[in-house]
Amino acid sequence: MGDGQNWTATPAAAERARSVLATAWSCAVTAEGGREEFVGAHTVADDGRVFLHVPDESTLTAAAICAPRGEPSAVLEFADVAPVPVRNRIRTRLWMAGWFAAEEGHLAFRATRVVLRQPSGAVVVGLDEFAAALPDPLATAEARLLTHLADCHSDAVERLTRLVEPDSLHGAVRVQPLAVDRHGLTLRIERARSHGDVRLPFHRPADDVAQLTERMHVLLGQAGAASCPRALQRQRTDGDG
Repeated sequence: MGDGQNWTATPAAAERARSVLATAWSCAVTAEGGREEFVGAHTVADDGRVFLHVPDESTLTAAAICAPRGEPSAVLEFADVAPVPVRNRIRTRLWMAGWFAAEEGHLAFRATRVVLRQPSGAVVVGLDEFAAALPDPLATAEARLLTHLADCHSDAVERLTRLVEPDSLHGAVRVQPLAVDRHGLTLRIERARSHGDVRLPFHRPADDVAQLTERMHVLLGQAGAASCPRALQRQRTDGDG
């Protein structure tokens, strides 16, 4: 076939940061005038600049205009929230330090430092990489895809656990789809007092929803050929699932 089953790539930090920007609905801004939360108020340019539409009376507008140009004047924070109800729903946080400039009725923010905080730790994203990166092609469809999978295909999610190492399923009381990107699907495995995440990589990247459907069918085919893990059988017997 030429396609091995060892594709383990994950999104680069810059791509992940741009995906968070593309899908986050709210933005918290800390500036000299204090901290404000804006909902549905930001858009993103191709080069990663953030345009923020704020009320004229916002203290942020005055702080941005008065700050010395080019000096860091604000920190923007974005949260990536899992669309499916799970414990610890914030999957990633994105912090951007930089400066605002008033521009045609809105504030244009240019970053001087970009930090992505994931469960594995914080990563400083290079500014050139950030400016050149694109969001994951599935980012804007991810919420719809994951909620559909969780709400309408729980049997498929259970079948996919056959691809998970039995030790990772020990004590599991619930398994939910946590994230999906062009490189793979991540499952959240919840236990009575803890949880963990397991990534199921695709055999090749998916650049759109049609390709994602094919990649999922491949995973389900692999799962159908695998034996049912004993840990999951115990979960079903105990009635915890």
